[in-house]
Amino acid sequence: MRYGFRLFGVAATLFLGVAGESADAAEGGFGVYLLGARGPMAGFTPPPGVYFQDDTYFYSGKIGGGRALPTGGLLVANVSAQSWFNLPTTLWVTPAKILGGDLAFSATIPTFGAPRVNANLLVNSPRFGPIGLNVTDDKTNLSDFQVGSFLGWHSGNFHWQLGVSGIIPSGSYVLGQLSNASLNRPAVDVSGTLTWLDPAIGVDLSMAMGVTFNQVNRATDYKTGDEFHLEWATSKYITKEFTIGLVGYYYQQFTGDSGSGARLGAFEGRVIALGGTVGYTFEVGKLPISTRIKVYREFDVQNRMEGTAGFFTVSLPLGVDSSVKPMASAIKAKF
Repeated sequence: MRYGFRLFGVAATLFLGVAGESADAAEGGFGVYLLGARGPMAGFTPPPGVYFQDDTYFYSGKIGGGRALPTGGLLVANVSAQSWFNLPTTLWVTPAKILGGDLAFSATIPTFGAPRVNANLLVNSPRFGPIGLNVTDDKTNLSDFQVGSFLGWHSGNFHWQLGVSGIIPSGSYVLGQLSNASLNRPAVDVSGTLTWLDPAIGVDLSMAMGVTFNQVNRATDYKTGDEFHLEWATSKYITKEFTIGLVGYYYQQFTGDSGSGARLGAFEGRVIALGGTVGYTFEVGKLPISTRIKVYREFDVQNRMEGTAGFFTVSLPLGVDSSVKPMASAIKAKF
């Protein structure tokens, strides 16, 4: 049971990402789904119970060469940005079964982010005037509320989920402001995840795939096109507490932007990223706490900033149904 809960904690770390979060192409060069949120154990569903995860997300990127970017109802060019967000998520895996799968719900509450955005050229801004040069906007403000639900299954070494999540605009979005933690647009993300975990050799192969359907940002009359995202991870248990691996993601907007605010036309985005991850699980008393760091470097970018993204994740169970027998872990058997 002790090592089983270790495994469950690691699973919850990546799997709470079903709620979505924020960051990619389209209006502002960002999307409501946070690329890289999922990784090792993405398809694994822990036993019925309540789990908590806290993600701290960092991003540093830029778009140069005189290329323009629509954001906050403005047009900006030669943009650089450094951002951090804290995203606390609660997951409830219910005892209910639907089609043989475990039913679960998640919620990410609005919290503060601090995007720091610099633009060498900014036009049509009510805050900075008709034309601004070397404008910097740096404000700590509130992000949006996100909810999700999924079904999870197990079969031998295979674990998979099908889910849906949505974002409800609820943050402190300000028209004409470059630094907005809220994207101010409703969206629904439909996704599937798969994990192959062989406890005998301590290897985890995981992937997550989804489509985001965006609605209109009514403040700017900008409808971001629909987006496809794919994440993958391969990791190895070096010990029962420590893992190391490779991660990556691919993003492609497959319908164009529209609305009177889409002054750059379709503005379809694309990006690929590769990186690495390390995870460590420890116990405080008998409570397993899982930590993970993921770092991604982006390339082959179109119509968005190119940069480096990082996650620091902490997750733990708040209460687990003790009557449910945990799955066998050869992580325990191997080590």
